[in-house]
Amino acid sequence: MSRQIGDVPTRTFNPGDVIFKEGDDAKSEAFLVHQGKVEIRKNLGGEEKLLRELSQGQLLGEFALFRNIPRSATAIAADAVTLMVIPANRLDAMVRTNPALAMAIIKDLVSRMLAAEDRAREAEERTRKAEERAREAEERARKAEGGGAGTGSA
Repeated sequence: MSRQIGDVPTRTFNPGDVIFKEGDDAKSEAFLVHQGKVEIRKNLGGEEKLLRELSQGQLLGEFALFRNIPRSATAIAADAVTLMVIPANRLDAMVRTNPALAMAIIKDLVSRMLAAEDRAREAEERTRKAEERAREAEERARKAEGGGAGTGSA
């Protein structure tokens, strides 16, 4: 993929540096990891979760460009990182003229969508189990309250 980019400018980050935060303006740019590793994190249920780790040759930040929305997650340099900056118009042109790149991005997006669906199913299951435990506790409490009065024999 790097030969498709040409003379795109780069940005470097030290370990722990925030590249962008969830909710930030995308500034019409995506990034390609040239060196290092980047952690993608998201606030889920009040807790920051590691969604994935990206390394050389992987694209990040493209979600916001395709949908023209703020950043959907936070990107943090896991170690020393060099990113190639890809303006939205250039990414668009690259996708239109390079079917292999377009397919790679589509496959990555599908993989991320399926992972999000798995997380949603897991959350639904946790919610269902919590609701079931709450119902059982309510039933036990009702029995305990009613069990002491009016159950004696005559």
